This record gives sequence, structure tokens and C-alpha cells, in this order.
Amino acid sequence: MKMIQSGFSISASILDLSYLIAAIFFVIGLKMLSRPESARAGNLWAAAGMGLAMLTTLVLHKDPHGNPIPLQNAMLVLSVIATGTVIGWIMARKIQMTAMPQMVSFYNATGGAASGLVALMEYWNPDNSSILVTLLGISVGNIAFSGSIVAYGKLDGKIRDWTSPVMKYINLFMLVLTVVLTVILMLPGIDGPTGKVLVFVLFFLSLVYGVLFVMPIGGADMPVVISLLNSLTGVAAAMAGFIYNNQAMILGGILVGAAGTILTILMCRAMNRSLLNVIVGAFGAGQTSTQEGITGVMREISLSEAAMILNYSQKVVIIPGYGMAAAQAQYACNELDKLLTEQGVDIRYAIHPVAGRMPGHMNVLLAEAHVPYEKLVEMDQINPDMANVDTAVVIGANDVVNPAALNEPGSPIFGMPIIHAHEAKNIIVIKRGMGKGYAAIENHLFYNDKTRMLFGNAKEVLQKLVGEIKSI
Repeated sequence: MKMIQSGFSISASILDLSYLIAAIFFVIGLKMLSRPESARAGNLWAAAGMGLAMLTTLVLHKDPHGNPIPLQNAMLVLSVIATGTVIGWIMARKIQMTAMPQMVSFYNATGGAASGLVALMEYWNPDNSSILVTLLGISVGNIAFSGSIVAYGKLDGKIRDWTSPVMKYINLFMLVLTVVLTVILMLPGIDGPTGKVLVFVLFFLSLVYGVLFVMPIGGADMPVVISLLNSLTGVAAAMAGFIYNNQAMILGGILVGAAGTILTILMCRAMNRSLLNVIVGAFGAGQTSTQEGITGVMREISLSEAAMILNYSQKVVIIPGYGMAAAQAQYACNELDKLLTEQGVDIRYAIHPVAGRMPGHMNVLLAEAHVPYEKLVEMDQINPDMANVDTAVVIGANDVVNPAALNEPGSPIFGMPIIHAHEAKNIIVIKRGMGKGYAAIENHLFYNDKTRMLFGNAKEVLQKLVGEIKSI
């Protein structure tokens, strides 16, 4: 008996040590993800940490009676891991960069679903003493799952915004009902058939709330929502870790939840709005466009004229948006950058925190095209110098450069910090047509006397523009 107890202690100590090492790997990977040039290695570090935690758990984990994981269970776990790895690898290889936000939402959904199902299963475990954590795992995991699925559908154009003045009250009622039901399930004597029914009610109620919570939120707020859902997935994973007393799951979930929460707060500050306002305000959803306060007309420019302006500029700021992603124009953009840089032009990229459809979308696209990281400048750093910029080139961006956010109190985006493209001496806007941005409102910048419109597919326009500059 002493030998068994001693062996169990040693294996448990090694297992705990492996979780500590895995957590260190997670932190290193997260740190490296902050820079595009080290992001790939950061992913590998984090993956190595997760691999170590899974391997040592399969080999060293023992139940309260000292029994290891049965061989058939271990084989089942390994087969599921292998299947998921193959599916994930194929998806990651085939996914287009324009669909990356959808993929992130899908991954959020799978994480939330796994945590919610684990919590539901463990609720019936007589050895489970963490009832509150289990109930939170069910509700938070399900909200992250169903909310992420809706976010995926909206980003992919499969689901439209569902707005109504009463939606905020319905969502508030659903949230209160979820909390009340959780409290009831923790009361003594709530077990047996009644407890079973109420747990499944909580399970499905949280799924419905996740759907209703995301449905009213407009496209312009989707980067914030994706970040928030990501943090909820991390919290749900941490709850599953507390249920199993698994330090690796707890630490990994806390890291994801904390990182997602911090990013959500930072993006809300960048939009000059509170998180509550994002959730209930339905910014960008169902808005009607208006031309109030707009004077002037859109003026087009030819490729040769645009090439001349860029060729004789000393400072050029490129402002990318979702239109660049949709046209797969990041490589052509980098080609223009290199050509102008060789001619002595100072090229920088102005990055808005919520440009695109997910946090860091523009950074990922430009890093894929090997744009030097030091050329990417955040909005707060570039704005003070925009008045000294000879030419601002707006590629597929719309709402993040709309001056209505500064000077039109009635605009849905009023108060949202923008990149001050309107202060540049010349403004060239590359976009497919005269359509509106994701917030569905007119852009005052397009009617500015300094603005010239260069219509067409961003990739094709940039490639032709490079050819024109070379011919000068």
C-alpha cells in the first residue's frame, strides 16, 4: 500500500510539473503572438504546451482510487484528437484570409460547446462538489457556442441582423432568468427529477440567450463581439478546469479569458463606447443611410493621375480596410509600397483597432504579405501627423475614416475615434463602387474637395497603379 501511495504521489507531482511547464509555454506563446514575425513560433510554443499537457494526462492521470485511464478510453481520446487535428489542419490550409473571422468564430463555438457539454456531463457525477462552477460552465459555454455560431453566420452573410427596440429588454429578461435559474439549482433539495428538468432548461435557455444576444449586434461591432465571445470561451474552459481540478485547463482558460477581456475593453475604448453600449446599442445594425451635412460631389481620378500624385509625394499613409481583404490585395499593396519606398517615399500603414471583421485583421493580412511590422502604426500614433501627410490612400476602408464620427452628432458612429484621413493634403480612395460601409451610412470623406475616387477591384487597381508608376 505504501508503494502504491508513493508511486501515486510521484506521478501526481510529475503531472503537476508538466502542467506548470505547459502554462509557461502558453505564456511564451501568447507573448510571441504580439508580433507578426514571431507569431508562427508563438503558435508552436502554445501547441507544444497543450501537447505536453494532453500527453502527460493520458499517461500519468489516475482516478481517486489510484487507477490509470483505461486503455480503451485512452485510445478513444487519441483517435478524437487525431481526427480533430486533421480536420483543423485541412480547414486552416484551405481557409481564405477573407474568411478568417468566420473561422475564429467557428473555433470559439467548438470551445464553448466542449466546455458546456463537459459541465453538463459532470453535473450528474456524484463526486462533483463544484456545483456553482459546473452551472457556470454550462451557461457560459453554451452562450459562447450559440453566440459564436450566430457571429459566424452574420460574418459569412448567412444571417441578417435582427433588430427591434424590444430586443434589449428581451435579452435582459433572458439574462436575469438564467441567473435566477442558476441560483435555484444551487438550493438544497433541488435534485431528482426536478433538478434534471431544471438543468436541461438552463442548458437550452443559455443556448437561446447566446443567439438573442448576438442577433441585434451590427457588423461594425462584430470585432468587439468576437473578442468578447473568445473571452467567454476561455472562461468556460477555466470552469471545466475547476471541475476536474486540472491546472492546465484552468491556466489556459484564464489566459484566453483575460486576453479576450482586455482586448474587448481596449477596442471599446478605441470606439469611445462602453461594452454595455456595444451589446445593447446595435451599432451598425439596421441603420438608415443619410446624406445630412454632406456637401460636394464625388470626384474620380485616373490611374495615371493617381500614379503622378503618389510618385511625387514624400509621405504616404495607406489605410487598409475589409475591402483590401475581400480583394486579396495585400500583396499588391506591398508591391506598391516597395516601389515607392525605392523612390524615397516614406510609406506607413494606419491601422484602426476595429478595421476588418476581427481584432488585428489588417495586421494579419499585411503580415501575410511580408509588410515590415514597424510600418504598421496604430490610430492614436498616426493621427497627430496626418496633416503632414502628402497622400492618404484608403483601400477598402469606410467607417473608420468617416468624418461624420467627428462632426455629425446624429450619425450612428458619432463619437467613434477614426483615422484622420481627411487631414491629409491629398486623399485617394480605392473601392469597388459607391456602396456604403458596414455601418450602412454615407461617408463624408468621399465628398471632400481633396478626395479622389479610384473605382475598381483593389487588387487589380493596385497592380495597374504599380505599372503606371513604373512607366513614369
